[in-house]
Amino acid sequence: MDSSKSQTRKEALRTLIVLPTLAGAIALGTATADAADNKGQFKYQDTPGSGGKKCSGCRFFKAPHGCSIVTGTISPNGWCIAWAKR
Repeated sequence: MDSSKSQTRKEALRTLIVLPTLAGAIALGTATADAADNKGQFKYQDTPGSGGKKCSGCRFFKAPHGCSIVTGTISPNGWCIAWAKR
């Protein structure tokens, strides 16, 4: 098995929890005030996560300072709970 593509149990469980939550949030929509800043909802931080995970290595990152999920300006060196390997 190619170890570079294998997921840990923790990562798999996080994916199983985060993705349905994101789908639910998108389906329900958000109020304008909530949509203005959702960094708290996704526990966004300006520093890398565990294991050196950074926004710049996430599939949702939009260079130079954007994200498909987290609103507002984000740091390429930041991290949130929606992080998913590119």
